[in-house]
Amino acid sequence: MLLNNRVALVTGGSRGIGKAIALALAEQGASVAISYKSNDEAAAAVVEGIESYGGRGAAFRSDVAGFEEAAELVDAVAERFGGLDILVNNAGITRDTLLLRMKEEDWDGVLDTNLKGVFNCTRAAVKIMMRQRFGRIINIASVAGLSGIPGQANYAAAKAGIMGFTRVVAREFGSRGITVNSIAPGFIDTDMTSGLQDEYKQGILQRIPVGRFGVPEDIAAVAVFLAGPTSGYITGQTVVVDGGLTI
Repeated sequence: MLLNNRVALVTGGSRGIGKAIALALAEQGASVAISYKSNDEAAAAVVEGIESYGGRGAAFRSDVAGFEEAAELVDAVAERFGGLDILVNNAGITRDTLLLRMKEEDWDGVLDTNLKGVFNCTRAAVKIMMRQRFGRIINIASVAGLSGIPGQANYAAAKAGIMGFTRVVAREFGSRGITVNSIAPGFIDTDMTSGLQDEYKQGILQRIPVGRFGVPEDIAAVAVFLAGPTSGYITGQTVVVDGGLTI
């Protein structure tokens, strides 16, 4: 298996894309920890799924928007599993509304979780990865950071920031055996998109050349590749996985 003896942390791993990535990493032999914010039952189910592949799993309740809390999360994972090889920064929230209706807390909440959370976890993780002279950091961005979507000024700003952050960290730590890449999903069928109006979704579907919405497993497959041994010469890149939506 591709990831035998590797340890991974997937933030926001109790549902959607994070859950799919956690299970895919476990299927390839990794020990996988997930972080989650509130749903104990969902997190426990993911750990059960991880362990069904014969590996070790664990769930940590944590808010990655908090600087100290994120550092404690990373340290706890490394202590539990004896290191940390793969970090997937996936935790994210949405608070969509048009700019003139957007409250300060809507902006701050999304930026704190979606962008500052990536900084918090990455800063803690690279300290461990530098000692190991190995690391794979995968940041979940979005095509929203490439194309302006009305009502998502906060979300788009955070995701664009992730892509810029990815390039800088890749430059800073490439010589230490650490690669840093991001994945920009398009329209993925998850809980986060399920509440959108059918008319809006059909409009998007008509713009996707492959003729379907994405599923979390589409993103997980790319994450496994970027975490694996054959991607060591790829760093600082954003892989767009959108069925051609942004062509």
